[in-house]
Amino acid sequence: MRRLAFTNARLLDAASSLDTPGALLVEDGRIREFGPQLFHDGIPDDADTIDCNGWILAPGLIDMRVFTGEPGSEHRETLESASRAAAAGGITTMVVMPNTEPVIDEPSLVDFIKRRAAATASVRVLPMAALTRRLAGESMTEIGLLTEAGAVAFTDGDRTITNTRVMRLALAYASTFGALVVGHAEDPELSEGAAMNEGEFATRLGLPSAPPAAETIIVERDIRLVELTGARYHFGQISTRAALEAVVAAKSRGLPITCGVSACHLALNELDVGSYLTFRKVKPPLRSEADREAMVEGVAAGEIDVIVSSHDPQAADTKRQTFAHAAFGAIGLETLLPVTLQLFHNEKAGLLHLLATLTSTPARILGLESGRLARGLPADLVLFDPDEPFAVDSAALHSRARNTPFEGQTFQGRVHQTYVDGIRVFDHAAHR
Repeated sequence: MRRLAFTNARLLDAASSLDTPGALLVEDGRIREFGPQLFHDGIPDDADTIDCNGWILAPGLIDMRVFTGEPGSEHRETLESASRAAAAGGITTMVVMPNTEPVIDEPSLVDFIKRRAAATASVRVLPMAALTRRLAGESMTEIGLLTEAGAVAFTDGDRTITNTRVMRLALAYASTFGALVVGHAEDPELSEGAAMNEGEFATRLGLPSAPPAAETIIVERDIRLVELTGARYHFGQISTRAALEAVVAAKSRGLPITCGVSACHLALNELDVGSYLTFRKVKPPLRSEADREAMVEGVAAGEIDVIVSSHDPQAADTKRQTFAHAAFGAIGLETLLPVTLQLFHNEKAGLLHLLATLTSTPARILGLESGRLARGLPADLVLFDPDEPFAVDSAALHSRARNTPFEGQTFQGRVHQTYVDGIRVFDHAAHR
């Protein structure tokens, strides 16, 4: 029996509101015992002991929105390289989008992702399958068969299904299986050709732009379709106050709706595009400061359920272009936790509350057993110092891509170690 003991830790678990000094014992990859009483009960003599230096030991993070390049565009990112970045960011479960080549719209391709991840990835990889075939928005996929193959949810990733009839049918079909549908809120007609958020700053830069209403229109449409079908629905990410208000109103009516926000949209606004910084060209675009503040307030109030990295690696040749022609997307696996912790350090939200958006809440939405500290559960853990400062250096990141929007910025919150099934998959000391 393999035993691993974490001592001198600050144990944090959002699911049980636990915040206490203590120890945690792992046996054969699962949590055997934890809490302050282990100091008195004693650690088994045959356990390998790790002194946590008073740092936080918490459930490993769950990232619900990760794009990779595998299969088809491995030059951007592979499951293996993305998992290295995830582990370095304290993420033990990453949910990958179906926007690959070929699209993950068949059970055999879901199986491929699972097998490939098992062979190469150091963290758990859960595939979302396409909601429509080839992401074309014209005909829905076989949700039942894809669920049996292991798809945890259904989405067209960063594409909006514009055909309302198709979306209604897909939601109705998904509801018969209790499947989760994850939507992208952006009217493609209003946002066609746009490079950033519509407003005075876009005008000054001379860039094509799209109004924030492009998001709200789709949010309100899909809320009405959820009312018709009863399907479980999650907005992958929202970025405007109007969209948040619509979601809050829908929740107040008891609709099975949740939503997420990306770390980028909590930390940056449209002015951060600066002098055409293409690494900050993301989808949805960075919004006004008022909308950014609304996202922070939404997280603090519990109106926004999860925070995601929206990790979207891009090759240098697609980003080193004029802003209007550069690809959308930014990497974010390794900066998800420190960007989220900014809200704690700025006294916008409590530490346990923020941890819930990264652990127990995504686990609940996806129906996972991870995301919390409990006896008998897998020992997926992250050990981090919430106060340790560091500057983001793209050359030191573990992702295959380098398109971070936070280059050179200083954050507080250093991940020191990450464990999956009690096995260490990242150790900061080994990468210094």
